Amino acid sequence: MAVKRIVANIEGSPEKAARFYGELLGLDIVMDMGWIRTYGADGQMSVQMSIMSEGGSGTPVPDISIEVDDVDAVLEKARAMGIGIEYGPADEPWGVRRFYVRDPFGKLINILSHVQ
Repeated sequence: MAVKRIVANIEGSPEKAARFYGELLGLDIVMDMGWIRTYGADGQMSVQMSIMSEGGSGTPVPDISIEVDDVDAVLEKARAMGIGIEYGPADEPWGVRRFYVRDPFGKLINILSHVQ
């Protein structure tokens, strides 16, 4: 038996998700049945789940962590879109650069890139 996929299910309006998950993060709609809209990206994604007692550096535990190829480009876009930054940007001692924002449904999102 092998886990093939893990999906984050967030209660909210699929229409409200478009600006944050589509426009800000550039995810594609891979399924849309009206009551459910699934966003994804081409390419290989790892199956991972993190169990956390804190978010690191004294931050709250984020609901979702999203790794991107250019965290500063997403940060700049989030600011231009008027999305409030709740933490960071920060270069963390474990080798990531990240910031926290809230999605339209109040979920705390950790957007990060691994530092090269």
